[in-house]
Amino acid sequence: MKLNGPAAAKLFARPDPSVPAVLIFGADPMRVAMKRQEILANILGPKGEEEMRLTRLPASDLRKDGAALLDAVKAISFFPGPRAVFVEDATDGLTDVMAIALSEWREGDAQIIATAGELKASSKLRKLFEGHRVAAAAALYDDPPTRESIAAELARAGLKEAPPDVMNDLLALGRELSPGDFRQTIEKLALYKLNDPAPILAADIEAVAPATVDTEIDEALHAVAERNSRALGPLLQRLSAQGVAPVTLLIMVARHFRALHAGAADPEGPMAGFQRMRPPVFGPRRDRMIRQAKEWGAGALENALTQILETDLALRSAGQTAPAMALVERLLIRLAMTRK
Repeated sequence: MKLNGPAAAKLFARPDPSVPAVLIFGADPMRVAMKRQEILANILGPKGEEEMRLTRLPASDLRKDGAALLDAVKAISFFPGPRAVFVEDATDGLTDVMAIALSEWREGDAQIIATAGELKASSKLRKLFEGHRVAAAAALYDDPPTRESIAAELARAGLKEAPPDVMNDLLALGRELSPGDFRQTIEKLALYKLNDPAPILAADIEAVAPATVDTEIDEALHAVAERNSRALGPLLQRLSAQGVAPVTLLIMVARHFRALHAGAADPEGPMAGFQRMRPPVFGPRRDRMIRQAKEWGAGALENALTQILETDLALRSAGQTAPAMALVERLLIRLAMTRK
């Protein structure tokens, strides 16, 4: 039988012992591995591998010895409890081996969990599982996580349900990160909130989200956008001492001011503009950028972007003789001293 969406999620969370085999396939190996890990953990329990109730059979071994699958399915464990056989990297070449195991399977035998890469609709292995009366085939697609799946991840990590605004941040983060990175971020969030009864805040997500910009560069950008020329000088000195390239700094400034312009020019306001941004902006940093966008306004930000573009062209000019860092520093100071 063919499973999609909620039906597949229900099977992964509460495996049916009467289902002899489940084929999990998809283009993203991480998604497939995570779902395989989830269903095996729910079949075997926390001590399944310790009690040797799990048998791993690589597809390469089954091609040499097809009978090994049926032997593993029928084998009797030393320990009581449900058993499983994990077949990794299954292909159409194992269709006949799987068909024999399915036909010989009886209740009480080990359940077969097979994983595969992307399988076309014409795949023999996929047709076997989708056309079987009891066995299941679950296709995993590169869809971003839903509110329901994020709520399930939070519950699995022992976290309370997030408020609506925080859930929006998690949805945006889920669209940007791979499934494995997103799950690790949720786990980091659980550790960060350990023994903390307070609800999840946007600042908590910002604290555990993967960093995208170096901290001191980020502070320099905020100093420029907040017209804090007094704080900008020491920051530029430290960045220069660290060997940050002038072109890198200019690119980051251009990116920051383009983001502010997108927020200021958004017809629904800066908040909506920053929520649609890729990568997303979270918590206090987002609040800070909203204030910056409102203080500058779209017109002033367009003028600032023009100055940034002129400096970029000057750096690329063959006849430029002034030091590159001096040009960039002068631009940043000029922007920081712009009147409100």
